[in-house]
Amino acid sequence: MKAFSALLVLATGLLHAADASFPKHAIATVHPLATQAGMQAFEKGGNAIDAAIAAGLTLGVVDGHNSGIGGGCFFVIHAADGTVTCIDGREMAPAKASRDMYVINGKLDDEASKTGALASGVPGYLKACAAAQTKHGKLKLADVLLPAADIAEKGFPLDEVYARKLAATAAKLAKFPASAAIFLKDGKPLEKGQTLVQTDLAATYRAVAEKGIAWFYEGEFATKTEEWMKANGGITTAVDYANYKAPEREAIRSKYRGYDLITMPPPSSGGVHVAQILNVLEHFPIRHFRASSRIHVITEAMKLAFADRAHWLGDPDFAKVPRGLVSPDYAAELAKKIDLDHASAVPSHNMPPHWEGDVFGKHTTFLCTADAEGNWVALNQTINTGFGSKVVIPGTGVLLNNEMDDFAVQPGIPNAFKLVGAEANAVAPGKRPLSSMSPTIVLKNGKPFIVTGAAGGPTIITQALLLISNIIDDDMLPAAALAEPRFHHQWNPDELKIEKAFGEGTLSRVKALGHKLAETTTFGACQAIFFDQEKKLFFPAHDPRVPGKADGK
Repeated sequence: MKAFSALLVLATGLLHAADASFPKHAIATVHPLATQAGMQAFEKGGNAIDAAIAAGLTLGVVDGHNSGIGGGCFFVIHAADGTVTCIDGREMAPAKASRDMYVINGKLDDEASKTGALASGVPGYLKACAAAQTKHGKLKLADVLLPAADIAEKGFPLDEVYARKLAATAAKLAKFPASAAIFLKDGKPLEKGQTLVQTDLAATYRAVAEKGIAWFYEGEFATKTEEWMKANGGITTAVDYANYKAPEREAIRSKYRGYDLITMPPPSSGGVHVAQILNVLEHFPIRHFRASSRIHVITEAMKLAFADRAHWLGDPDFAKVPRGLVSPDYAAELAKKIDLDHASAVPSHNMPPHWEGDVFGKHTTFLCTADAEGNWVALNQTINTGFGSKVVIPGTGVLLNNEMDDFAVQPGIPNAFKLVGAEANAVAPGKRPLSSMSPTIVLKNGKPFIVTGAAGGPTIITQALLLISNIIDDDMLPAAALAEPRFHHQWNPDELKIEKAFGEGTLSRVKALGHKLAETTTFGACQAIFFDQEKKLFFPAHDPRVPGKADGK
């Protein structure tokens, strides 16, 4: 399978090499209209930061079941001057939130953290976009907002993925009149090929373009949200919106086989554990392992990391997250726990070296951009599960997130993705829930040469690390690496999610090593851009499992 994938991407690479103009810029997203919007931003004189924001705002229109301005994001930016910026646009719990807010009459109401007025954190997406563009972009926010507004107003035909997710969520959307008015017709969900028109969202985009993000955080949108919340049992206020900040955080930096990684720190758990797992894999010659042995070793490393995630990870403004999790010495200790011949039980988290007070200063989307000046962007954005809280604030077209479910609504209780957490990720006022988003940039000789990330809940972490391993360990280009079968283990539940494309022989050998398999035909969505530093060529690629588009000129 790897040989076939490599031949496929080699042919693609030769086509790119024949185009002398290709190295100017590149982009990969999960939707052709979003990729087109990013390319248009480049054509207007924008750089990779402008293109990423243009594509992201367009995804909020055409891929709105996954992300939008009612949600949050993480930016990892490598600017042309070598500056690295990580912007935390993660949603934030309202001031009236409390640790036990979902315990009603002594019983956990876990649906309240997923659907309705109590499910949403304060969105950070627009604040983060404005911060990124102000610091590193060339265009204005209005330049990238207005084209997306036009798409929202004119409408676009639903693809198979959007239609399928809409059908699966229609019953919950029907509970909220403003949501039903947009996504349902005569009480039924729009189907593939039908046109989705979002006139209120278009008006919201235009209002932000004209009046700035203050309209959203300190003006009409915040006021309308508070009014709806008061009428529907919510606790979010206009003051919560006014108080939202999108801080810059210090990047996590680590190494893998001589390459440098730059990735997102907490409240992303993704960056920590991509680095941690790769640190463990450094101790094994996985390039020379047969498929089943490779799957086994990487799975064991995943289990160790996810056990740590459940205990240690949370918002760094509230929880002390030990830097020792990404220490090479700690990885060496973890590597010793891996039995090459059999799956091992991981009863609980391990104890990384850490220093007192030293903290890291399945429904998501990821896109990446790069330009010849040396600007590279990894952007993850989300509203959490499909269609978020299912709530559209009337008159705005904005679908709010259900990111409160990414907290440990009660420590030890699994969330929608079956992830468990401890007190480090408990609900608290003004706190940001833990995320698996893993936007990552890899450097070769001090210069970016891979940017990647993914969508798909906790599998985001494992998709990103597998992509990086496939490229570095097996000399693949992104299209081939993305075509490789995937697998994922998150410690709890104790099962290995694995694609059937590995073949019955490999699956049987993995099972014989002691792993409980949860076979699947596909999962996740990963994008990547690779830069050949010798040939000066970009190789962007989108995941073949979902509709998408990679492009460059």
